[in-house]
Amino acid sequence: MDVSRISTGLTSAWSHLLADWDRTLRSSGKPETTRYNYLLAVAQFARFLTDNAADCAAGPAAPAESTRAHIEEFQAWMIETRSASTALNKHKVLQQFFKWLAEDEQEIDRSPMERVKAPTTPTKLVPVMGDEDTKKILDTCNGKTFTDLRDQAIIRLYYGTGARLAEVANLTTDDLDMATDSVVYQGKGGKSRRVRFGPKTARALSRYLRARSRHRAADVPSLWLAARGAQPLQANGIKIMLKRRGKHAGVSGVHAHRWRHNYAHAWKLAGGDTGDLMLLLGWSTDAMARHYGASAAAERAQEVQLRMRIGENV
Repeated sequence: MDVSRISTGLTSAWSHLLADWDRTLRSSGKPETTRYNYLLAVAQFARFLTDNAADCAAGPAAPAESTRAHIEEFQAWMIETRSASTALNKHKVLQQFFKWLAEDEQEIDRSPMERVKAPTTPTKLVPVMGDEDTKKILDTCNGKTFTDLRDQAIIRLYYGTGARLAEVANLTTDDLDMATDSVVYQGKGGKSRRVRFGPKTARALSRYLRARSRHRAADVPSLWLAARGAQPLQANGIKIMLKRRGKHAGVSGVHAHRWRHNYAHAWKLAGGDTGDLMLLLGWSTDAMARHYGASAAAERAQEVQLRMRIGENV
């Protein structure tokens, strides 16, 4: 990851501290995707202050000059131009950044985040990627080209295991065990877990592996390879691929996390155990299981309502 690109246009004080924070994040084992999102959020905050210096009573030239008012204005702008959930994500990152600035670097005595309230987000049922839409997307991968075989294997892994975007993207060939039809994911916090996959996913992976063995970059450890050149396919490349496949299939809003929602939805709808679901999806608390399972609970409630015939007896 090129930190200098993320900090392009920022003052030296901001860019130097971003580089130092990245070193700390790397040393604590944070994956590249997480580090990128953390650094991007801070860079967005710094650029907002620069672009709106007049409204922000002159944006700070250095992070240590940031105030509560600066952060609240940035959050309000995020809510207006993006969403409350995006603003909440940025809030959490800035909390970590200024905590590091105070405790590790001792650049400030107190974090300006101390009295900044987190944005409230509306509770929404999580949208899932159902079987019908998934079939439409998989149908766009029915060809025999390297790209078709690779993309079908990737999509089936998301669909069949509910993994996160980065977990599938960061797989190596050693993480795949075709003898047991299972895969080892490296989850958040450095936690690894083994997940089984079904026969259709196994066949898609086997076909891809045969095509991969003939690729010019077959010796590269990364499981997923770019169609051209000798480079691995990165998480951002998978994200772009999924959007492209969705567009061709006529399905909007296609991204990996929707299959994660679908996995939890289907699991809870079938009456699966919450603890087992947490192990399979790499959750340490049941809060996410409740959140992801809310759509299944709503569907079960509607089915019960129809069976009880409330309001239909007269």
